[in-house]
Amino acid sequence: MATNKNAQLRYQVLDRCFSDFHHKYTIDELIDKVNDRLEDMYGLEVGVRQIREDIKYMRDRISYNAPIKAYPLEGKKCYYRYTDPDFSIFKNELSVEDVNKLRSTIDMLSRYRGLPANSWLEEVISNLEYRFGIKPNSENLVSFEQNSQLKGLEYLSPLIDATINHTTLSITYRPYSGNEYNDTISPYYAKEYHNRWFLFGYCEETGTVVTLALDRIQNYSVTDKPFHKNESIDFNTYFNDVIGVTIPNDEVKVETIVLRFTEHRFPYVLSKPIHQSQQVVDASSYTISIRVRPTKELDQVIFSFIPDVEVLSPKWYRQEIENKIKENLQKYLSVNVLCTD
Repeated sequence: MATNKNAQLRYQVLDRCFSDFHHKYTIDELIDKVNDRLEDMYGLEVGVRQIREDIKYMRDRISYNAPIKAYPLEGKKCYYRYTDPDFSIFKNELSVEDVNKLRSTIDMLSRYRGLPANSWLEEVISNLEYRFGIKPNSENLVSFEQNSQLKGLEYLSPLIDATINHTTLSITYRPYSGNEYNDTISPYYAKEYHNRWFLFGYCEETGTVVTLALDRIQNYSVTDKPFHKNESIDFNTYFNDVIGVTIPNDEVKVETIVLRFTEHRFPYVLSKPIHQSQQVVDASSYTISIRVRPTKELDQVIFSFIPDVEVLSPKWYRQEIENKIKENLQKYLSVNVLCTD
């Protein structure tokens, strides 16, 4: 029997069924399982004769010497299973439980299919489905927050590739304020924050590590310039003392920010901490603390809780937030309402 892709896929599905000690597969169920995968991959189907020939081939000592045994069920039916629970013709290191977890992972990853930035997922998911004989759930059971209209998503996959392969890039960038410019970037790291993606890398022109929002990148090209290797930043800890992606200069030190919330908002802050350093100062007064370097992103988070939050300390930061609230309030108080009939 020729060991083509069609046959390999059949053996793969049968191997998973014979290894599953949580289900008793009859010959009809084996046919359904195999045809489900064949239809999905090749648009083909096989019958009982082919499956019996496959079982015979897998049992053959010269082929796989698989310990497949038929166990009787009620009536004339029987189910098929390996006598050795650890046996696999593919020496697959994944158990049935592992495959079930992998199926859930594929289901989640599949939610990102179709987005321009995630075309690479097609190949990854397809390989997983073929390699392990896993078909994702056809029902839409999981949803992730995503913005398919966000500019710059088409650059994400190639920029990640450049980061992994240490490829130096020439990037044309247009900030929200200022003129368009071109820099030579050695990409180090990509990070998502609030549905926006940012690239961190060494800029040859400034001699510093810069942060580039993907939606502000106009275009890029690969250059022959040497890659400036990252020897100073550990991105596993780089963002530990900030909220968001802005890394302030060294003059901005870590502060203990104490915040008091209203009674009804406090449980939400406990269930979804503002920062990994969050600690409860006094549960009776709904007070927490975080240790971070103040940035605009911290301001944005605090303002997102208004009117259910109050900055207690440090004093200078409380005053800064108060000033911003007053400034914003003036925009409403200074509006001249024109009454018309």
